Amino acid sequence: MASWNSTPLEILYQILGWTAFVSWSVSFYPQVILNFRRKSVVGLNFDFVMLNLTKHSSYLIYNTALYFSAAVQRQYFEKYGFGQMIPVAANDVAFSIHAVLLTAVTLFQIIIYEGGSQKISKVSIAIVSAVWLGAAVCFFIALPSHRWLWLISVFNTIQVFMTVIKYIPQACMNFVRKSTDGFSIGNILLDFLGGCANYGQMAVQSIDQNSWVNFYGNIGKTLLSLVSISFDLLFMFQHFVLYRSTVKQPSPEKEPLVKASTAQPQQCSNV
Repeated sequence: MASWNSTPLEILYQILGWTAFVSWSVSFYPQVILNFRRKSVVGLNFDFVMLNLTKHSSYLIYNTALYFSAAVQRQYFEKYGFGQMIPVAANDVAFSIHAVLLTAVTLFQIIIYEGGSQKISKVSIAIVSAVWLGAAVCFFIALPSHRWLWLISVFNTIQVFMTVIKYIPQACMNFVRKSTDGFSIGNILLDFLGGCANYGQMAVQSIDQNSWVNFYGNIGKTLLSLVSISFDLLFMFQHFVLYRSTVKQPSPEKEPLVKASTAQPQQCSNV
């Protein structure tokens, strides 16, 4: 396994990695807090949350397997070279664990809070079911020959696919409603920062190793940031340009045309 050639670049790599972790992890909280304060999930697309949970779960499987499994790492080095570094860092594993937990909390909020007439669509249920059924089939295919690197690459492909489609329901919902109310923009801004820091981390590693293997060796992480940043820009455009939220000012109370007199009526005295 390769080692770092430059200590400053290694430090910068760690800083960018944990910046991405903090940004991405904190990005879940604005939506959770907004739901809690409103006691409502109206404006949040249920399909987005459902697909997001599948996405982060598959990404967690990929990250933990490649980071902790010696067998998977050996197969990775055999494919890409023993002079390379594995493209998964500790912050990637920590983020995945946190993401699954917080997405599950958001899904629980959908169950207990007011959601209007919205329900999880049959299309999303079918997609999620097909994805996990396909993953199970791939597991039994990989089991006899111990093709673990191929198996986790399947989960990596799943998370890329889910990343591409998970934002579409929310973007369409914003378009139909002509509003982003109920969908936290704080989540998007932090997600955008995390994506940029993630790309920076990968670039620093490539510069130090004089190799770009970590970009195509972990194509899932590369596409994850690219797709996330693209949709983040779309959501920011919807929120700040297309459907700018206007604060409703309380309407002033109208004064009655004839004010009631507060003075006591004078009594006529008998002469």
